Amino acid sequence: MLYTPPTPSDLEKLKQELKLSSAEMADLFGVQGGRQWRKYTGGETPRDISPHLLFFAMARLELDSETLERILDRMRAVGATIELDKA
Repeated sequence: MLYTPPTPSDLEKLKQELKLSSAEMADLFGVQGGRQWRKYTGGETPRDISPHLLFFAMARLELDSETLERILDRMRAVGATIELDKA
């Protein structure tokens, strides 16, 4: 797989377009809090966002709730415990 991550400014632009806080972006991407999210958008050496985190967030934005729940059910069927609305 060839993958080039979005730049920190690309991620900040997405945050502004969605009108979300850093904490809300962290929730969307499945990372622990706004402080963790900001590691992808700032500082001297921002982290690259991994393809699986980016895919997860974009899927949450694009998939309807029925499809997303079907995927979560598939994850549960192989042993995962996952509830998107709980920490």
